[in-house]
Amino acid sequence: MQTSVYTFQKATSIVLMWSALTGAISPLAVRAQNYGMPLGVPAVNYGTPLALNVDEYTKVTKLVAAKQLQEALAKAEEYLEKKPKDPQMRFIKGVVLTEMGKSADAMSLFTTLTQDYPELPEPYNNLAVLYAAEDQFEQARIALEMAIRTNPSYATAHENMGDVYLKLASQSYSKALQIEPNKTTVQPKLALIRTLFGTAAKP
Repeated sequence: MQTSVYTFQKATSIVLMWSALTGAISPLAVRAQNYGMPLGVPAVNYGTPLALNVDEYTKVTKLVAAKQLQEALAKAEEYLEKKPKDPQMRFIKGVVLTEMGKSADAMSLFTTLTQDYPELPEPYNNLAVLYAAEDQFEQARIALEMAIRTNPSYATAHENMGDVYLKLASQSYSKALQIEPNKTTVQPKLALIRTLFGTAAKP
């Protein structure tokens, strides 16, 4: 995961390293396992010792890893009642909602995060994952473009963008075959994409 750095009037920046949470949305979606944590946390804004924040984040992420999602959501919401603007916990809550299958709520949360913290690429990436899970690949592409614009070195977003372009290409090739079923130049290209995504060819 790449590093996002906040700049404060006091010239203070705090960077926390987090392990990526794993999960799966759909084999056809942009790689859902590429959940990532926003790395730059302006902890000085909250008036709480950094160690305490780290401990709370760790507790919730461990609950997510153990698939204790209801408890993880309750812990995240309890924390956010005290610090509603905390980007790290809001992001973790978004991951929890995604794992619980509450895609609309997760999408709303990640969208708000991109508005409040446009310098963070990870919420854009996870928003793209959710769009892709609903076959909204053009929206996913736009979100990933924002992630890459925010951090050009964000490899996960670049990889996901490649997958999105493949899905968009698949849709275009399929449309071409609907119009001209005997178009032999399209069929090998479509078969290759379906092989890459591990999906069975459709008539």
